[in-house]
Amino acid sequence: MVAVPLRDFFWLISLALIWGSSFAAIKIAVETMPSMTMVAVRTLVALIVLIPIMIAQGGRLPLDLLSWKMALLLGIFGLALPFFLIGWGEQWVESSQAAILMAVMPIVTVTLAHFFTQGDSFHWRKLIGIMLGFLGVLVLVGPEALKGFGEQVWGQLAIASGAICYAINVIVTRNLPAYGMLIGRAVMVMICGVLISVPLAILIDGFDGLMQASAESLWITLYLGVLPTGLATLIYFHLVEKCGASFFSYVNYLNPVFGVIWGALLLAEEINIQALIALIIILSGIAISSRPLSSRS
Repeated sequence: MVAVPLRDFFWLISLALIWGSSFAAIKIAVETMPSMTMVAVRTLVALIVLIPIMIAQGGRLPLDLLSWKMALLLGIFGLALPFFLIGWGEQWVESSQAAILMAVMPIVTVTLAHFFTQGDSFHWRKLIGIMLGFLGVLVLVGPEALKGFGEQVWGQLAIASGAICYAINVIVTRNLPAYGMLIGRAVMVMICGVLISVPLAILIDGFDGLMQASAESLWITLYLGVLPTGLATLIYFHLVEKCGASFFSYVNYLNPVFGVIWGALLLAEEINIQALIALIIILSGIAISSRPLSSRS
């Protein structure tokens, strides 16, 4: 196992900053916009953002059939399905509970990576990292968040299923054939996401799903498309390809912490001491799990 470069810790934290903002954004967007319509719009916006970047960089779309088959899987498990499940579930589940449920993702990812990816086997440092990460999330949300489990079962199952979809998506990404520039693969996946989400939005929500959305929901969904879906996808591909599935999965422990920080910056919410303690615990877990094993370990 090779030590993770410091710059990739920076990219992991940057991605958590971007994705951490999506907790509140999704909750606002689905107030007046149906979940599947929101998914279709943010995916389409992301594609519109990424195509000019690909053209400017001289990138090309992969042409082999295997890449497109795997991109279709990524469009399902990384975009359409989890976006819908989490967006729908957050209508019924508190953000604190959603953070705990999303913490399932690193556990599932590390387990799958051991069996289905090369050079990412399970070891005791990863176990410590997972335990500290989960502990950090619990410290952040507080023990009272556990009391609500079992009350909105379908919403909780939807969010947990979305987390598992993300875990599967990371493993598929790790096994994606290396072809050309990273931006080409990102655009390919987004094309598949659009081809899946737009017909589903029309089928589930009808043509008036977009018309009933408020201006606030529309602006928030545009933001979700540009940053948490579009540009964040480039960081996502870089981290999974360069650092492995397990290292990337720890972003799910950081997301809720930065969600609290965004709340303080944008909504004047107070940052409590639990958030700072949680951040220290989670970063410690990531640092421990990312250290290379010695020959005696």
